Amino acid sequence: MQKLNYSIYPIGDSALTIEFGNTIREETNDAVMQLFHQLKKNQVAYIIDIIPAYSSISVIYNTVAIKKSNPNILAFDWMQQQIVKEMELSHVNELNRRQITIPVCYDITLGPDLNEVADYATLSIEEVIALHTAKLYKVYMIGFLPGFPYMATVDEKIQLPRKSQPRTKVPAGSVGIAGAQTGIYPLASPGGWQLIGQTPLKIFDVTLEMPCLLQPGDEVRFESISLEAFHQINKQQQ
Repeated sequence: MQKLNYSIYPIGDSALTIEFGNTIREETNDAVMQLFHQLKKNQVAYIIDIIPAYSSISVIYNTVAIKKSNPNILAFDWMQQQIVKEMELSHVNELNRRQITIPVCYDITLGPDLNEVADYATLSIEEVIALHTAKLYKVYMIGFLPGFPYMATVDEKIQLPRKSQPRTKVPAGSVGIAGAQTGIYPLASPGGWQLIGQTPLKIFDVTLEMPCLLQPGDEVRFESISLEAFHQINKQQQ
């Protein structure tokens, strides 16, 4: 694993966070993902869940079970020791990245903020689409909603802040921009990201064994499709 400075602190009485920083950096997130995969592979005792984020990873553990087996030490201290051991024994591994192409229709009927983004950047809509589809985005984390992928980094020319007045309902599949991030709403929900298009794919499907289409560490490229193609794929997804 990459050797970066880190800190470990409790979050409640049955969880802790290992923090490598507070910025969106690929090097930092690689360290997060390497530790995430290592903890899952080695199945450290009493861990219930492992949650990776941009620059940190949270571990949920069974406090009662730890105390029963180790009555003379705090559950947090015991788990912290196990985490530190894993980090000291680890080494840099090549991360296997899935590359996934997501079709997106950038029609103005599905991207209600396209004009606003184009005006902000003093670009044409076609140029905004070209910039958004030119990048290969890393999925840094899943959050906010089940399956919502936080991806970066958006071209500086089209980095807009979140809307000052969020929408009360954003359609499922909507693709948005918020600063340096881009993301996809997996479900209809309120939201304040700048909406520039929509994918016909199901980003979250509870009927599947793996309900989230995207996972942390994946690399995503957006492919522009026509409105007709959008409706055709959407019909197939029903």
